[in-house]
Amino acid sequence: MHRARWRLIRAEGPHASTCLLSACLLAASLLTGAVSAQPAGEGLSPTLANIKATHTVRIGYRESSPPFSFLDHSNRPIGYSLELCDAIVDEIGVEVDDANLKIDYVKVTSDDRIPAVVDKKIDLECGSTTANAERGKQVAFSPLMFVAGTKLMVPKASGVNQVADLKGKTVVVTKGTTNEQAMHNVDAKQQLGLNIVTAGDHEQSYQMLVDGKADAFATDDILLYGLIARHKSQDKFRVIGDYLSYDPYGIMYRKGEPQMKDVVERAFRKLASNRDIIPLYNKWFVARLPTGEKLNVALSPQLEDAFKALDDSPGGSN
Repeated sequence: MHRARWRLIRAEGPHASTCLLSACLLAASLLTGAVSAQPAGEGLSPTLANIKATHTVRIGYRESSPPFSFLDHSNRPIGYSLELCDAIVDEIGVEVDDANLKIDYVKVTSDDRIPAVVDKKIDLECGSTTANAERGKQVAFSPLMFVAGTKLMVPKASGVNQVADLKGKTVVVTKGTTNEQAMHNVDAKQQLGLNIVTAGDHEQSYQMLVDGKADAFATDDILLYGLIARHKSQDKFRVIGDYLSYDPYGIMYRKGEPQMKDVVERAFRKLASNRDIIPLYNKWFVARLPTGEKLNVALSPQLEDAFKALDDSPGGSN
């Protein structure tokens, strides 16, 4: 019996911000290689062999990255990324011939998520992680699941409308994120003299803005919208400015295991070929979340094309 239950809510909403094609191509460039499934239980790669031996998949989750990976009112990990990982766990079960795999949820942060994968503390990182070439030297990524970009959250009363308006002011970023480097880049390029400070997770960064310890919070736009919705703070904060970076998201797992790569990509192709992936997206980005908030971020044409490409890829339904 499959763990993942695709009882999904179909809904519509206004289109989200579009992404640059180059960002999508960057994510795709990390995913090259032919797909060839191996017989379940034979010649298992290290990750799959350990999962078979322990009957457990260790999933890294984030506490405050809605709607990708966050805690519900009972402090249970939920989200879009975690449901994608449920599908991967089902496919791992097929590969290792164990239909009753357990999931061990392990909390990770922006700062320790990559070491957690590399050091074999988790098998899958199911959060809001940008797949880029630099990180691709350390870890592997699933096919594209979302594209975001760095923007700024500021108090509505601040009068700040673009990054140039923050000259000499304090910007908080979450430690270990691509947004941190994006802000240093824009600071150097525009000579803004920013005071760039870090916090341990997105919730702490948000709280620094609430407490007046920062003039802006810089992270991926979808995460900013998610935090505003979660805290019902639409009357206090707004998201402003042009994109300061473009960030394609993927599920992380250990590098150098072709069999694991095949399993992850098969899981994504099955979601695409069964037409489950778009309703899954709508469940978390368009419909009301289990925690009550609603983002109304419709699927972008670029991401829809990326999902369609999964269905058209070798091993897909077409």
